Amino acid sequence: LPFYMTYPGYYGPDKEQMLLQDLEYLQQMYPNDVKRYQKRVADILDKTDYEGSMIYDEYPDRCSLLALTKSICRVLEKEEDSAPGEDMIQILLFNEVYKRRHGGCRGRITL
Repeated sequence: LPFYMTYPGYYGPDKEQMLLQDLEYLQQMYPNDVKRYQKRVADILDKTDYEGSMIYDEYPDRCSLLALTKSICRVLEKEEDSAPGEDMIQILLFNEVYKRRHGGCRGRITL
């Protein structure tokens, strides 16, 4: 066994679904505005979610993810009276990319 698999509390591949369920549960407790932004980020990310997409690269390119963040921010600025900050959109985007890379459900947050 690799050394990291011997650590207590190690979440291996068999525990990944449990981690995703935990993440989705915690996302349901986001404030309403943040849940709305998360849903919108998931909808926009659907357009870049295809086989061979950069979001599924072993090490996604930071510049491409930041460009996607800025693109999402521009869309939200047109749609919202008070658009969220770029940092929050970046965090929501990275969480959504993580979920998709590990088999999570797309945009599953309920309003």
